[in-house]
Amino acid sequence: MPSGQDDRAIRQGLETSEADRRHREEGDNVLPRPGRRPLLRIWGEVLQEPMLALLLGGGAVYLALGNTRDAVILLTFASVSVLITVVQEARTERVLEALRDLTSPRALVIRGGKRLRVAGREVVRGDSVVLAEGDRVPADAVLVVSDDLQADESLLTGESMPVRKRARIDGEACDALRPGGDDTPGVFSGSLVVRGTGIAVVSAIGPRSEIGKIGQSLNTVAREPPRLRRQTRRLVLLFALGGGAVSLLVVVLYGLLRGSWLDAVLAGIAIGMSMLPEEFPVVLTVFMAMGAWRISQARVLTRRAAAIETLGSATVLCTDKTGTLTQNHMSIVEMRRGDATLRPFAVPSSLEHAPAQPIPEAFWELVTVGCLASAPIPVDPMDRAFHDLARELLPPTGLPPGAGEVLVRQYGLRPSLLAVTHVWQGADPSVPARIASKGAPEAMALLCRLDPTARAALAEAAAALALGGRRVLGVARATIAGPPWPDSPQDLTFQFLGLVGLADPLRPSVPKALQDCRSAGIRVVMITGDSLATAREIARQAGIKADDGLTGDDIAGMTEEALAVRVRTASVFARIMPEQKLRLVLALKADGEIVAMTGDGVNDAPSLKAAHIGIAMGGRGTDVAREASSIVLLDDDFGSIVKSIRLGRRIYDNIRKATGFIFAVHVPIAGMALLPLVFGLPIVFTPMHIAFLEMVIDPVCSLVFEAETEENDVMNRPPRPPTEALFPAAMIWWSIFQGALAFAVVAGLFVMGLRSGMPEAEGRTLAFFSLVLCILVLILVNRSSSASIVSALRRPNPMLLGVIGVVVVMLALTVLSPFVREVFRFHPLSGVDLLIVLGAGVGLLATLDLAKVVRLRMTRRSVP
Repeated sequence: MPSGQDDRAIRQGLETSEADRRHREEGDNVLPRPGRRPLLRIWGEVLQEPMLALLLGGGAVYLALGNTRDAVILLTFASVSVLITVVQEARTERVLEALRDLTSPRALVIRGGKRLRVAGREVVRGDSVVLAEGDRVPADAVLVVSDDLQADESLLTGESMPVRKRARIDGEACDALRPGGDDTPGVFSGSLVVRGTGIAVVSAIGPRSEIGKIGQSLNTVAREPPRLRRQTRRLVLLFALGGGAVSLLVVVLYGLLRGSWLDAVLAGIAIGMSMLPEEFPVVLTVFMAMGAWRISQARVLTRRAAAIETLGSATVLCTDKTGTLTQNHMSIVEMRRGDATLRPFAVPSSLEHAPAQPIPEAFWELVTVGCLASAPIPVDPMDRAFHDLARELLPPTGLPPGAGEVLVRQYGLRPSLLAVTHVWQGADPSVPARIASKGAPEAMALLCRLDPTARAALAEAAAALALGGRRVLGVARATIAGPPWPDSPQDLTFQFLGLVGLADPLRPSVPKALQDCRSAGIRVVMITGDSLATAREIARQAGIKADDGLTGDDIAGMTEEALAVRVRTASVFARIMPEQKLRLVLALKADGEIVAMTGDGVNDAPSLKAAHIGIAMGGRGTDVAREASSIVLLDDDFGSIVKSIRLGRRIYDNIRKATGFIFAVHVPIAGMALLPLVFGLPIVFTPMHIAFLEMVIDPVCSLVFEAETEENDVMNRPPRPPTEALFPAAMIWWSIFQGALAFAVVAGLFVMGLRSGMPEAEGRTLAFFSLVLCILVLILVNRSSSASIVSALRRPNPMLLGVIGVVVVMLALTVLSPFVREVFRFHPLSGVDLLIVLGAGVGLLATLDLAKVVRLRMTRRSVP
């Protein structure tokens, strides 16, 4: 306790002028964080993306060449992609700002002898801060006055149980205080006072606090760049270089062989448009933006859209225990009175999920007295557990425990007696007052004056109830005629009622979510600050392999090489410090794993940022954790992670389908643009025709394939290898094969039509219609990578029907409207011609479906 002089200084506090001076010199008591990005900055960042720049640059080139229609079409697609991305980014910033606003604490300080309520950011080093039950500690501080004060430091330590605090002893060194552990004088920024009161002198603010040091360590952690974006950029570059080289060759050869350089330029532009890879950036940008929108419907905020796809390839999911697998609040899971045992299964948040049963009368008094020994308006997790159980299980009398009585005296926890005792007096002073006490079993044995035999039996029962990391409390009652109240509850005679076991309950959605992760080939690892026994019990209930576990002390003595070996088999890590969480994530990454990390506390932030995918809890998570993460679960539902994994795999599958379609569809388009040059035939397609085809292809890529539902086996296959290419050689050859067959059909119809005496305009119309039909066939073939066309048709896709309808209307306009027909230089087709085109399309569909079935069978045979 402070000396008299110190006590006067503490109760006087800093003078206002001194507090203002320190505030000016040392700054606000806030953690460094990036400011909200203005809309113009978001626009600038989006426009700097190389793939979007390629789209806009291509449109500018066509505009410079005078091809206004082509330029407008290309720029329109680019603008839509940019707009979708900007809207999603802006929405993300707004939601994050709203989350920050939810965590703006205020503080009660003593300045100039007066108590003032100030904003948390205005607290300065040396301030005397008054703390009470329910307060959030605004800065790191040392307690100089403490009355039964307990603090929940789970955001810093990962441990759900509150810790006891005491006042500093004169001459005690307090420079090296760390969060966690009972009976220390340090309180820390971000922790919550759950019991008692106190006065503390601020020792560190902002970035110099424990929570700030963790936040600052994020600057040393490099974020993993998205692999899919790197692969797509490489693909775009190769495609663009190839298309540019072919276009230049066409211009030169056409001009030299035919002598018309204007036609050569037009032919070169047509070839360039047919091979320009603008669909690739459209696909990636739109798929990610739409994926972020889709997952937002499940209350999941995507801070970096590419993380959704990466989550689909995750091989290891590192999860925190407290508040992630568990609910971060205590529940009573077992009660013992004499030889009788009750597991209150009717409580929805309990660990067990057996059918509900009414509470026997023998336990009514145990629950009632436990409530009376708790705060009437509970903040402490164990107090809340008693009140929650009373509301669920006690008979519906309409009156809570203690109704009609007044709490007239409280005896708080003391190091010499770890028990809380409350005295309740009714309206009639002639009726003896009720006294309720709860606390450590050994404290109850002392209050109840149990003999050695009874004490040994109580200790044995408490040890059995404590298995699995449960917190065990004893409950006792007494009566007293009236005031004066004794100085200590030990002066009273108590009757022991029973034992209560409490635990932080598992989230109901967790077992199913973890089962889905296992079926998807994702290894789940628990990393927690709790004890190994508690961690193993929660892991067992959740379905995580709990046999192989490590503690922080074990890890501290390991080299990086030894740790890399152990993380391959260990699934439970307990008593882990923040820097050790980071070591674990880095060890898993070094072993070639794609790591997803969940968490909500400040202690999780460095590992959230270091992981390939950081997943933060948005409801109770800290700003630091949310800023470091890629994905934020707004409803804190662990089951949403599985939805994200499912969507990530669906997005990757659909990107592959769309990319395969792009490869395939450009083969007949480029082939028909080159055909006249090679064989001396009339020019088939001009830039206007190619632009029309792009109006078909782009919506197909960005809408139809994006809307495809997931494959049936999407969550029953292992994650793809981290080194796997977006589009392997086998899939490229399959796409080229599809495109080559389509080109053979279109070219064959065109050449046969010309040789039969068909006019050039009619031949062009025949080739164009057959090419559009072949594009629709390629869509149907590529809708599924693991099923036949018939099976794929059973999966509804409204976007596909819409696109087909629009294409049919546009084709009809090109033939029926004289103006449009003139622009495209088309000629109406006869009914026989249309039947020939339709028959050729059906034949192509059947051939490709048969080839697809054969390919799938060969692939399955080749898999060991």
